[in-house]
Amino acid sequence: MERFNNRNEIAPMSQPRIQFPNIQPNAKVSTLKRLRQLSRLLDNVITIPGIKLHVGLDPIIGLLPVAGDFLGVVLSGYIVLEAARLGAPAATLSRMLGNIVIDGLVGSIPLLGDLFDFAWTANEYNIRLLEDHLKFPNQRKSADKWFVFTILAGLLLIAIGLVIISVVIIRLLWTLLTGS
Repeated sequence: MERFNNRNEIAPMSQPRIQFPNIQPNAKVSTLKRLRQLSRLLDNVITIPGIKLHVGLDPIIGLLPVAGDFLGVVLSGYIVLEAARLGAPAATLSRMLGNIVIDGLVGSIPLLGDLFDFAWTANEYNIRLLEDHLKFPNQRKSADKWFVFTILAGLLLIAIGLVIISVVIIRLLWTLLTGS
C-alpha cells in the first residue's frame, strides 16, 4: 500500500506519517515548544504535594497588587502574538483574547480573583487552541495584520485598565478601613 507524502511523492507505508505537514521544523515547532514551556510556567509549574494541585507563576504574580495582573496579561499577550505569527485565524485569536480577558478581569477582584487565578488556566487553554489550529492549518485564513494589531492594542488597554481598577479598588478599601 502506498500513500503521498508532503511533496506529493509516493511514500511507502512503513514511513511514519508527519503529524504537522505545514509546520517548518525549525520555526513553528520550536516556537510551539517555547510557548508550551511558557504556558506551563505560568499555569502549572508547581505541584502541591498531597492534593495534586498544580499552580503556576500567573496566580502567584497576580497576588502582587496592581502590577501582578498587568504582568499576567502582558505575558499571556505574548502567547497570542506568537499564535498570530504562526498564522492562527482571527476566530482562534479572539477566543485566546477572551480567555485572557476573563483571567485578567476576574483576577483583579481582591481575594476572589486570586482564588480564581489558581483554577483558571488561560494560557493552557490558549495553547490548546493554537495546537488545534496547527493540526489543521489550511482550514482557515490567517488573521490579517490589522486584526492582530487591534488584538494587541486591546490587550494593552485591558492591562492598563486592570492597573486602574486595582488602584481604584485599593483606594476604596483604604477609605473604608481608615475612614479618610
